[in-house]
Amino acid sequence: MKTKKNNIIRAVCLVITLSAAITAGAQTKSAGQTADNDGVRNSFDQSRVENGKRIEKVQIYLHDQQYKVELVDDKMTKLYIDGKEIPAADWSKYSDAIGAIREQIKENRLQAVRNEEQAKRNQLQAQKNEEQAVRNQEQQVRNQEQAEKNQAQEKRNAIQAQKNEEQAVRNQEQQVRNQAQAEKNKEQAVRNELQAKKNQEQAEANERFIKSITADLVADKIIKDENSLEDLTINANEMIVNGVKQPEETHKKYIEKYNRFSDSSFSFSNHGVVNGN
Repeated sequence: MKTKKNNIIRAVCLVITLSAAITAGAQTKSAGQTADNDGVRNSFDQSRVENGKRIEKVQIYLHDQQYKVELVDDKMTKLYIDGKEIPAADWSKYSDAIGAIREQIKENRLQAVRNEEQAKRNQLQAQKNEEQAVRNQEQQVRNQEQAEKNQAQEKRNAIQAQKNEEQAVRNQEQQVRNQAQAEKNKEQAVRNELQAKKNQEQAEANERFIKSITADLVADKIIKDENSLEDLTINANEMIVNGVKQPEETHKKYIEKYNRFSDSSFSFSNHGVVNGN
């Protein structure tokens, strides 16, 4: 009986381990390269460590042009536009594009971190699932053993009464644990509801701000209409609309009206990215 029990447990562990490996592999990207396509710019970021230095090659499309850069420890060493290498002396002419590329690199790195964190969570959850499956299988084996004992107990009623009483105690303990877990679940549900409310309020505040500043941008003829806003960045140092850095007087006007950005930053993309405080 013990051999049969061990064989069943090993089989369950093997199945769950394989499932966890497949799931983790499906949700984890290579740390060496990332790609992003948000409908406006398509990027490819490839990195490696060589002789203790981080070497990156990044390709991005902006304004119907292909940009390629090479960086060593975040310092740009080469710039290509549509396959043509640009001398370092001319890089300042492409500061906006270089800034966009660096921003894309930052986004790719953040996404790589998020992917790694998600992979760790998946691995931890797979381990928990494996442990729970083992406990469930052990419980199933115990139940089967108990059924066999009950069948034999017809000749040993007095002894079985004692065992039944012990089992009742274990059941009661399990009921207490179940009740405690139910209370924890209830508390978690309340916290989840509060967080959802906060998220909704923040989303509504962002939407009101975007509508307000879009109306101002249209009124100031910075964009044609409310559907023309593709991306926006505003902070204490600069204001960029659809990739175009605005004059200082325009920046000052908007900072004065939306003074919360005098010491903070806000970024908006028409493709679903909103960051700000």
